[in-house]
Amino acid sequence: MRLIYLSAVPWGSFAQRPHKFVEWFRSRTNGEVLWLDPYPTRFPALADLSRFQIGAAGGGVTTPSWLRVVQVRAMPIEPLPGSGCLNRVLWRPLLSQAEAFAAGDDALLVVGKPTLLALQLMSRLSQCRTLYDAMDDFPAFYRGLSRRAMARREQALVRRVDAVWASSSALARRWQQVRADAERVCNGLDASLLPIPRQRQQRERRVFGYVGTIASWFDWELVIALAHARPQDQVRLIGPIYARCPGPLPENIELRAPCEHGAALQEMNDFDVGLIPFKLSTLTAGVDPIKYYEYRALGVPVLSTAFGEMALRDGEPGVYLAHGKADLEAAAAAAAMDESPLDVHFAQRNDWGARFDAACFTMGFRGGALKWRGVRP
Repeated sequence: MRLIYLSAVPWGSFAQRPHKFVEWFRSRTNGEVLWLDPYPTRFPALADLSRFQIGAAGGGVTTPSWLRVVQVRAMPIEPLPGSGCLNRVLWRPLLSQAEAFAAGDDALLVVGKPTLLALQLMSRLSQCRTLYDAMDDFPAFYRGLSRRAMARREQALVRRVDAVWASSSALARRWQQVRADAERVCNGLDASLLPIPRQRQQRERRVFGYVGTIASWFDWELVIALAHARPQDQVRLIGPIYARCPGPLPENIELRAPCEHGAALQEMNDFDVGLIPFKLSTLTAGVDPIKYYEYRALGVPVLSTAFGEMALRDGEPGVYLAHGKADLEAAAAAAAMDESPLDVHFAQRNDWGARFDAACFTMGFRGGALKWRGVRP
């Protein structure tokens, strides 16, 4: 069996859901993978320059022998009508390569990002089983014409694929309005990468830590308010910064550079409280943060805003929600004093392998072959 994966993130980036899906696929089928790196699906913006300058830590990702990575060539004009016809000239070699890769074998085409290329591949590879793995609310990343174009592409894709997975409850509800068989398949973690959870001890200076991208969804004001409310403690932020802070930072906020995934997990293991300070927005309403699973697998209590999937975890052991600045201090104090015992089975229950196995079992995954439930003729 073979897999063609149109990813929403580059292969050389920090390992995310797409990387874990193809690793799981390989472990279950021993099949080869053709990975297509994403290409621009909106018009260029000045802010893009800062992304090239700052960059995120890819962690020196290697390419295994069973996986081929293709850099997709495309002009950044996809929101324009007729752009697919123009880019098709650049895509001809790729379409032929994908057709040859899928020929003579049971092949699966997984779309991680709605694009015109995805729709063209579906038409060209009509013999392939197809899955849309919706890991984000993609139109919410864009504005204006780009946003409307992305929404149309996504609707067309959802109606054509054999199966739809959604990474959060909000995304699942959204796509179940279009097709009843859309399933929620939440995010998870790679249990094999976890360090041994450290023995939690109450120390005089607590560390409230965050590992991840600091972008438009990051609530700087709430983090600054936390630093002011806990002047005796440290707020440690680790990751690339794409959204500048609104003003001078308190002295107890420490900024650290991005690091590879193994080092990031070691950093998390040193936190007394793990932060997920995301703004409440259309974008974050559909998010199930991977760092939640990593924090809790290490026994680290979580202080989060009530966004997306986190809003549904209110009252779970080790989870403390701040609904705004008004109750931030009380939530932070409770998280800092948390004594919830480590759930030694949490990592195994929420490992990517367990997550994808369970999702495919409901769809008829048997012996290396994927036979989707309810496939339309």
